[in-house]
Amino acid sequence: MTQILPKNKPSWLKSRLPAGESYLTVKKIVEENKLHTICSSGKCPNLGECWGRGTATFMILGEICTRSCRFCATQTGKPLPVDIGEPIRVADSVKLMKLKHVVLTSVDRDDLPDGGASVWAMTIREIRKTCQGITIEALIPDFNGNRENLQSVIEARPEIISHNLETVKRITPLIRSKANYFMSLGILEQLSANGIISKSGIMVGLGETAEEVLALMDDLRRVGCSILTIGQYLQPTKNHYPVQEYISPGQFLKYRDIGLKKGFTCVESQPLVRSSYHAEKHV
Repeated sequence: MTQILPKNKPSWLKSRLPAGESYLTVKKIVEENKLHTICSSGKCPNLGECWGRGTATFMILGEICTRSCRFCATQTGKPLPVDIGEPIRVADSVKLMKLKHVVLTSVDRDDLPDGGASVWAMTIREIRKTCQGITIEALIPDFNGNRENLQSVIEARPEIISHNLETVKRITPLIRSKANYFMSLGILEQLSANGIISKSGIMVGLGETAEEVLALMDDLRRVGCSILTIGQYLQPTKNHYPVQEYISPGQFLKYRDIGLKKGFTCVESQPLVRSSYHAEKHV
């Protein structure tokens, strides 16, 4: 049952408005190259901070998702055809930004035979070819659990591959339109088995209990996941799944400390943390 929340968000959930020269530079490059970022499509509260540092998370394969998850602000519908020039434009933009580390993500493309895996691999390889010495994190969809498609991304060898569980097992069917908790764990297990640093992220404040979060941590550690991000769920619109609770900063710190004790090499756990927050520090 939905709890009665404060009329205004707690002070710890307020973020600064985007500003500064680096922010404007990133914004200009993204717009001129007709690229998409999850920073803007996902209404990330850290957009100003990250773009101000000259970093961004590029969203490939368009901005229209074939799924309609109840937590996500990304547009849902029928995607446009694959843009074959996108990998080169992404690589050129990364070079222009002089990035040392780049994060890639994408919408779900269930309309494509391989879920977009070939475009993923092509983009990673194009960035490698164009930008010497760069490190890459790939925040991937589930490719409908197809292991061959996932393997093609693994073989492109990004330093980190991330796949989000999003929430605890019990709440997964309530907010994820097609993804499966155990399928996602299987993806992370395949990453670890191939020697890739694996990473996952969750949202809290959806009605989960602390015990369920700790059980999720154990599940992730069993499949070799080494990096975890935890952030507060913020309802994008009134039509999305409602926030059940605003988790205190103190509880986030507890989750971080417990996660480190359970063996994660890094745990980013704060109210405004999102999947790619401080990603450059995770390599």
